[in-house]
Amino acid sequence: MTTFDPIKYKDTTREQWQAAAKAWNEWGALLRAWLGPATELMLDMAGVKSGHRVLDVAAGAGDQTLQAAARVGPRGYVLATDISANILDFARDNARKEGFANVAVEVRDGENLDVPPETFDVVISRVGLIYFPEQQKALASMKRALKPRGRVAAIVYSTAENNKFFSIPVSIIRRRANLPPPVAGQPGPFSLGSPRALETAFSTAGFRDIEIRAVAAPVKLPSAADCVRFEQESFGALHQMLSGLDQTARAAAWKEIEQELRAFEGPSGFEGPCEMLVAVGVN
Repeated sequence: MTTFDPIKYKDTTREQWQAAAKAWNEWGALLRAWLGPATELMLDMAGVKSGHRVLDVAAGAGDQTLQAAARVGPRGYVLATDISANILDFARDNARKEGFANVAVEVRDGENLDVPPETFDVVISRVGLIYFPEQQKALASMKRALKPRGRVAAIVYSTAENNKFFSIPVSIIRRRANLPPPVAGQPGPFSLGSPRALETAFSTAGFRDIEIRAVAAPVKLPSAADCVRFEQESFGALHQMLSGLDQTARAAAWKEIEQELRAFEGPSGFEGPCEMLVAVGVN
C-alpha cells in the first residue's frame, strides 16, 4: 500500500494550480453560473454585510472573492489567499477589472495562514477545505484569524452518489490507474461529503452553532464533451490520479469518461448531477 505523503501532495497541488490557473480563470462564467447561488447562500448564512473584513481561503481566481467584495462594500475588505501565485494574479486582475478596490491578494498556505489573529469577521472557503491534507490544521488557522463570534463558512461536495459529474470520472480513473480507495482522513473531493463528517470537522475545530445546508448545483454545459474539457483543463484532483498512466492510457480514460457522462445529455444539453454542502460555524 502506498503511504500518503501530505508534503508531496501539497507541492503537486501547487504545481497543478500554477499550470491550470489560466484555464480555470477562462471558465469563470461557468463557475459563476454553477457555484454562484451556493456562494450567495454561504455569504447569507455567514452574515456577510457592509463593512465586514472577509478572509477567502483557497480563493483561486477569485470569483467568490468578488461576490464577497460586493457584499462588504467600500468600507469593507476582502483578502484572497491561495498557495498558487499564478491563480492569484487572475484574482487580482479580476478585482481590478470589476472596480473592487477593497480586495487584496496574498500567497498563503491555508493550513498556516499567518494573518494577524482576531482580525476578520468571516472566513470563507469555496471547494477548498476538502483538498487540505490536514483539514483540522486549516480550520484551526481559520479560527485564529476570526474575531470573537466571527464565522467560518465553507462549501464542499456532498456524496459521490450525488455528484456523478465528478464521481464517475474519479471511479473510472481509479479503476484504470489501479488506485486503492482513499483512506479515512485523506483529502479529496468527497472527504467531507456527509453532513455528519462536515459537522464533526467543524465541532472538533471548536466551532459552535454549526449549520449545514445541501444545495443542488447541476453543471450545465452544451454537451458531455464540454464537461470533459472543463475537467481536463481545470480539475487538478483528476490529473493527480492520472499521473501514473501514459498518454495513451490517459486518452482512453477520458474517452470512457465522456461516454459515461453522455447519460446526462438531454434536449437542453448536458446537466451533470452535483450537490454541494454549505456549512457555517461560530467562533
